[in-house]
Amino acid sequence: MRPQDRFGAPATARDAQPASALSTSSSASAPYVEPDEASLLAELCEGIGLTCVFQPIVDFRTSEVAGYEGLVRGPAGTSIHSPIALFAAARRHGVSGPLELACRRTVLREFVEQDLPERLFLNIGPVTRAHPGGGVSESLGLDETFAMLQSFRLAPERVVLELTEHAPTLDLASTRASLAAYRALGFEVALDDMGEGYASLRLWSELRPDYVKIDRHFVDGIDTDTVKLQFVRSMRQIAETSGTRVIAEGIEHAEELQVVRDLGIFLGQGYFIARPEAQPQRAITASVQEVVNERRAYVHQQPSQLGAGNVTLERIASYVAPVSPDTRSEDVMARFESDPALEVLPVVERERAVGLIGRASLIGRFARPFTRELYGRKPCSAVMEPRPLTFDKAARVEDLSRMIAEGASRQIAAGFIVTDQGRYFGVAQGHALMRHITDMQLDAARYANPLTLLPGNVPIDDYMDRMIGERQSFHACYVDLDNFKPFNDVFGYRRGDDLIQLVARVLMAVRNPERDFLGHIGGDDFLILFRSPDWEARCREALTRFGEAVTEYFHPDQIAAGGFEAEDRRGMVIFHPITSLSIGVVAVTPESFPSHVEVSAAAADAKKMAKRALGNSLFIERRRAHR
Repeated sequence: MRPQDRFGAPATARDAQPASALSTSSSASAPYVEPDEASLLAELCEGIGLTCVFQPIVDFRTSEVAGYEGLVRGPAGTSIHSPIALFAAARRHGVSGPLELACRRTVLREFVEQDLPERLFLNIGPVTRAHPGGGVSESLGLDETFAMLQSFRLAPERVVLELTEHAPTLDLASTRASLAAYRALGFEVALDDMGEGYASLRLWSELRPDYVKIDRHFVDGIDTDTVKLQFVRSMRQIAETSGTRVIAEGIEHAEELQVVRDLGIFLGQGYFIARPEAQPQRAITASVQEVVNERRAYVHQQPSQLGAGNVTLERIASYVAPVSPDTRSEDVMARFESDPALEVLPVVERERAVGLIGRASLIGRFARPFTRELYGRKPCSAVMEPRPLTFDKAARVEDLSRMIAEGASRQIAAGFIVTDQGRYFGVAQGHALMRHITDMQLDAARYANPLTLLPGNVPIDDYMDRMIGERQSFHACYVDLDNFKPFNDVFGYRRGDDLIQLVARVLMAVRNPERDFLGHIGGDDFLILFRSPDWEARCREALTRFGEAVTEYFHPDQIAAGGFEAEDRRGMVIFHPITSLSIGVVAVTPESFPSHVEVSAAAADAKKMAKRALGNSLFIERRRAHR
């Protein structure tokens, strides 16, 4: 749930003033409040003028709506239309408690009148009361809420009380007791905004909710952020242990839905699924259904930063307030002088970047005799770089690293413009890009095979265990060279390394990088984990490609003879066939293997079977594996 959609808010002792205490006079201790806001709030506390919208929560396993979150709005066209402004005003007037109950009544009534299916997720906050003898008390309003359900003839079993992390100003003991009373009547409890504010895990362990809603921060960009991926995976594991159901909030892109589903989280809401509406959807759209039905896992190729090939310029770009082309050059110079950290200034006209001015270039120019007098009052378009390097924010850092390797480092180092569909978005400086590339390279080196730079054993094992834990199916293909040792002995280790790199290039050419994971175990052994449905055709293409390319590593006479001679350990000359490729395949299905250890062993056995055949060969283990 977005913060602006929250209709409940914490009450404080100051909020406990009775409604009759509202005043329009100003004082040193209370801000002046206009009378129309006070009278408007009085009506809202009676339920007059409140409206609500509902956002569907979808179960990805059934592709059906599992419930709706009810979200309240203040009167349209007023300053208190948004929930944040509405409850801020209520706190100023000391009517948070009455407004809280009015919001519940409005959502419950509308839910029943529309005859919406499944459960209602009802946001609740503390209800604060003032006592005639002085003092205040706080509760979650059990009696009032139960009476509302009875009047609307709605069973408590269909209501989930959504307690936001921002709400518990109540102490844990009283909150736990109040929720226990609710549960005894049949209500379920959800803890909202998990991971955002307060002591999330303590609340979870103390209140033992039926649902936890993962804050949208952790869902936003989870398809490219492996740290967020790990956070959400950990929350799902805790939920599994504690018997709690997890709901992912803020799903705004297909890739986010896909990753959330692959992590074993089967309830979600967000703008990609459906926006909050007064008349909400009762079924998911075809586009959402298509993503839900897609049974492949979204591939995070490596742990930590090894997946940095997906990092875009949006992450490293920073917004610098631009200047217009007619800004005087001396004003641009003054801006550099007033801000020592400023390295480049973009020149923008009608949201389009038309130039770039670098600190060093401008200061160097102004240091020349009479330059300030000649150029100071001229427009900066006379001193800017009119054709700066420009990239879209979606450009990958990996692509720019290739440009640097190909000789564009001087241009990039000077800084460049980052755009969003052609409009100015920000600037990126060369040192920031180089620092990011260096971090990528260091992290990659830590986990990658040094010869091919492909993921090594640690990321391979991690990826397999993740797929197994998430009950995903894939085909594990163990790839090995035949007669590789004799080749090394005859042609030398340098040529042997070349042959290993050939295998890496062939396998990279046949895999789908969005679906399949390629790792280099070591030596001439590779492991490719296929999620592509046409995995067998890709394996056979790899054999064909290798068979055609390997001929370049032998003399024509050896090709004609079908092999080469080499001495064995006893000094005997033995004929060895042309080096070939063997692939052993084992299908991994949910519950067929407990961990990567068993998968690796089964794939190695399949590879041994493949090596029994002469030449480039593929062996597919058709027997079903069991735990």
